[in-house]
Amino acid sequence: MIEKYIEPFSTRLILQPISYIAVKFFSNNPNFYTILATLTGFLGAVFVYYDFLWGGILLFLISGICDMLDGYIARLVNRVSNIGAVVDIISDRFVEFSIVFSIYLINPVQNSLYCILMLGSILLCVTSFLVVGIFTENSTDKSFYYSPGLIERAEAFTFFILMLCLDDYVPLLSSLFIFLVLLTVIIRVNQFITQSLELLRN
Repeated sequence: MIEKYIEPFSTRLILQPISYIAVKFFSNNPNFYTILATLTGFLGAVFVYYDFLWGGILLFLISGICDMLDGYIARLVNRVSNIGAVVDIISDRFVEFSIVFSIYLINPVQNSLYCILMLGSILLCVTSFLVVGIFTENSTDKSFYYSPGLIERAEAFTFFILMLCLDDYVPLLSSLFIFLVLLTVIIRVNQFITQSLELLRN
C-alpha cells in the first residue's frame, strides 16, 4: 500500500541512481541482485544470532534494496523473465523467514508464539496472492498480476525492523502485523470473488 504512493519518489531518488551505479560497476543481470538479496537476508539472521543486531538490520535493509533493484533492472534492460519472477518470489519468502527467525532469536521465550503466528499469516497471505495472481488476467508490466494489499513488502519490512529494534513491543507490533496481514487476505479474496462474479454476470 505504501509503495503505491512513494514509488514515484523512491524510484527517482533511490532506484534510478542506485541502479545506474549497480549496472555500471557490478552487473546488469537482475538475477544477480535477487541472489544478493537472498544472501544478505541470510547473513542478516547470522549476524543477529551472534548478537550483531545493528549489522543484521543493515544487511536486511540491503536485502530489501536488492529486492527492489532486481525487478527494476529487469525492466530497465528488458530482461524480464518467468524464471526471474519465480526466483524472486522464492527469495522474498526466504528473506522474510530469516527476519522472523531473527526476531525469535532476540527473545525466544517471549517471541516464539508470535513468530509462529506471523509465519502462519504470511503463508496465508502469500497463498492468496499467488492464487489470485494465477486466476486474474494480467494487465501490468510485471510477470503476472500483483494484487495490492494493506501489507506488502515495504510495510512488512517496516514492521520487522521495528520489532528488531523494539523487542519489548514485539507482542503488540506482531499482533497488529498479523491482524493487517489477515485483513489483507480477506480483502484480496473478497475483491477477487466480487470481480469474478461480475464477469460471470456479464
